[in-house]
Amino acid sequence: MKSIKLLLIFLTFLCGCITIKPSNRIEFTAPDLYPEGIAYDSLRNVYYVSSARLGSISKVTPEGNYSVLHSDSSLKSTYGMKVHPDGKRLFVCVGDANYSKFTSADTRQKMIRLISIDLSTGKRLSDLDLSGLLPGKHFGNDLTFDDKGNIYLTDSFAHAIYRVTADGKASVFCRSSKFKTEGIGLNGIVYHAAGFLLVDNSNTGQVYKVDIANPDIIQRVEIDQFFLGADGLILTAADKLTLVANGGNDKIYQLQSDDNWKSARLSATTLIADRFTYPATVTRNGNDLWVVNAKFNELVDSNAIPPKIFAIQQAILKPVPKIK
Repeated sequence: MKSIKLLLIFLTFLCGCITIKPSNRIEFTAPDLYPEGIAYDSLRNVYYVSSARLGSISKVTPEGNYSVLHSDSSLKSTYGMKVHPDGKRLFVCVGDANYSKFTSADTRQKMIRLISIDLSTGKRLSDLDLSGLLPGKHFGNDLTFDDKGNIYLTDSFAHAIYRVTADGKASVFCRSSKFKTEGIGLNGIVYHAAGFLLVDNSNTGQVYKVDIANPDIIQRVEIDQFFLGADGLILTAADKLTLVANGGNDKIYQLQSDDNWKSARLSATTLIADRFTYPATVTRNGNDLWVVNAKFNELVDSNAIPPKIFAIQQAILKPVPKIK
């Protein structure tokens, strides 16, 4: 009995001495930025980050060198972003949902725009106002492209998905009572090559499948748990979806489907030791996934000192045993 006690004491001591380091980070200095969106540019080997606070669009190198690509206070806040398949343009969701330093009564929770930026010059190429598509509040949160060049954009306050064609024509693609919730609803969105969209809902923690040919066909993906604070999404394979969750969860999950996304199960997740700080969206660099830490938890804390340093962090997913 004494030897067992000694062994337990030794193991406790040993565990206390082992420090589990969080996953790799790219730290950069950008006071008051609070980046929400992220997109990796493989041609230029840089990460683009948006800013919920300043409305800017910036570049971060893998070494952590930060520079502004495009800035205009009229943008209020920038959120989800994606590099166009042509590799020449960056499309960005713009609005004034909650955290902008430049908020004003005429734009707060009203403005929703989709802009594109020339990645060679940093100049704005297009600026599309979507606020007239539906009445009420608006929050353009995230976007994705399909194989025909259409853009699909989530409006978290109007509980809708908009479609913008390759020639810039905008319409309401899908709006349903299934999406409706208090606060921030629809958020992350991805296109699946089988002809549908996958979109998550931050407030309910659910994932939906929306048929592109018939957007009235909306199915809730059957999963045995909810992901409250669901945010950015990315497909890493036809049957694997990575989901970022924040607002207290602050983890990244991998979902896997064996039936074309009628249902899914949790197949992998990051560790608590990785210590993400309000992760928002995710991008892919080769086979690696990188997440931007938005630090919105500090933005709403009146006692917090505004941070100068932010981080893009690698998401290392650990397999979860399959429940039979």
